[in-house]
Amino acid sequence: MGVAVIARIAVWEPMPTDDRDALAVAVSRVPGVVAGFHLIDPLTGNGLSISVFEDEQAMAATRAAIEGVARGLGWHEQVRPAPTSVTMYEVMRRM
Repeated sequence: MGVAVIARIAVWEPMPTDDRDALAVAVSRVPGVVAGFHLIDPLTGNGLSISVFEDEQAMAATRAAIEGVARGLGWHEQVRPAPTSVTMYEVMRRM
């Protein structure tokens, strides 16, 4: 594929269901974001956050955009849920 495309998979137990539209808008404006999905198991409430980036710089820029929105919303002033695990992968092939 040439340049390494990066996939970030975060496991949530449970998946937050609060309003995250401001985060989605901020992420969509970052150059190099290929795709992002939040998946939820309707039976357990657990979920996955799957994000795909053109490169590590786009992934870092996305993290910075999310942090900026979180500060603006006052999310750092209270305990917020966090994923139980986060793993990064290089995309081997697109289908």
